[in-house]
Amino acid sequence: MAHIIVVGNEKGGAGKSTVSMHVATALARMGHKIGTLDLDLRQKTLGRYIANRQTYLARTGLDLPTPEYHELPDIAADQLAPGQNKQDVALGRVIETMHDVCDFILVDCPGSHTRLSQLAHAMSDTLITPLNDSFVDFDLLAHVDGEGEEIIGPSVYSEMVWNARQMRSEAGMSPIDWVVVRNRLGTTAMINKEKMQRAIKKLAKRIGFRPAPGFSERVVFRELFPRGLTLLDLRDIGVTSLSMSNLAARQELRELIKALDLPGVKPDF
Repeated sequence: MAHIIVVGNEKGGAGKSTVSMHVATALARMGHKIGTLDLDLRQKTLGRYIANRQTYLARTGLDLPTPEYHELPDIAADQLAPGQNKQDVALGRVIETMHDVCDFILVDCPGSHTRLSQLAHAMSDTLITPLNDSFVDFDLLAHVDGEGEEIIGPSVYSEMVWNARQMRSEAGMSPIDWVVVRNRLGTTAMINKEKMQRAIKKLAKRIGFRPAPGFSERVVFRELFPRGLTLLDLRDIGVTSLSMSNLAARQELRELIKALDLPGVKPDF
């Protein structure tokens, strides 16, 4: 059975699709069979990212490891049993199809609460939650006092993950390994950054996730998207001398893959 990785939170702009594409491509480059699914049915950033990659490879003749992309199937009304939800059936069907042929299934969720996202969270073996390094984004996980030091209580997204965990427990499934990834970390020590670190550490123990370092804010991510490329592709497209920023970003990706501790995966890139 494939290991299901879900990338989600309920806020846009946290880097979910960038994390999704880089994790998926890293796994493909390490020889793992990986299928992907984008549940943001309106924007489909991950879907467009992979489509951009396929177009670029067709134009240049390059052959780079690429994650497979799957769409939700269209379910006709006469295929539904009484009381069945069309989206539930569509998601279950595509996941079932991918299970038999993939080592990993990566699902990119929208930055909002939807039925599909909630169902995907309950299916996840590993849940990755990218979080910008600010208390604006931290509020998605928990409410804090005015000084940013004391946690008052969990917020909406944490409650949704708790419900997903309950669903898995009641179904006799293994617990979700929840990893909160701190994105857009500043390069200098700042008071806000230190407060965030303390708050994340406290909350991790309280609601049960593992914190992990993510990506710093880098222009290269925006430049790679139109061609569907990742940091790991630069040498293959002729970039022989990587900048210090690009080398640092590759190391960040390596550390993220290592922190995820996915079954059978060693970050050998």
